[in-house]
Formats: sequence, structure tokens, C-alpha cells
Amino acid sequence: MRRLFWLAMGVTIGALVVRKLTAAADRLTPQSIAGQLADGLRELGEAIADFGADVRAAAADREDELRAGTGLDAPLPTRDEAAPGGPAALRRGAHAADS
Repeated sequence: MRRLFWLAMGVTIGALVVRKLTAAADRLTPQSIAGQLADGLRELGEAIADFGADVRAAAADREDELRAGTGLDAPLPTRDEAAPGGPAALRRGAHAADS
């Protein structure tokens, strides 16, 4: 009975070792390495694209904040609302009309 137990244990361990070695050998074939490299490059490309999208979104948000803070998106005054200095005052800007 004892010998049968050790025989079964040896066969089981041997089968597991052979399976592990076969799997490792399959991972080290040129086709497998090329596939792993292609997958890695694809993931890297996706990560770079995601980073670029995040940067563009943050830049757009910041541009909106800056435009709102500086009033660049405010509507232009009409001729009726123009300063008494005429069209030249509008071209120079509001700060020039004060002087």
C-alpha cells in the first residue's frame, strides 16, 4: 500500500512538471514571443492614446476657464453700444478708452 501511494505521488508530480515545462516551452517559441510583443505594443499604444485624450480634455477645460476669466467669449458690442470715441476706440480695446 505504501509503495502504491508513492508511485501515484511520483506519477502525479511527474505529470505536473511535464505540463509546466511544456507550457514554458510554448511561451518561449518565436511565434509566442512575437505575439506577446505585439500585445504589449498594442497596450502601450492604447495607453498613449488614452493619455493624449486626457491631456486634450484637460487643455480644453483649462482653455474654457481662461476664456471665461478673461471675457474672450463675451459678445462684441454693437455700433449703438460703442464708446463715444468711435470705431477706433473699439479697435484699441476698453483699456485704451479710459486714458
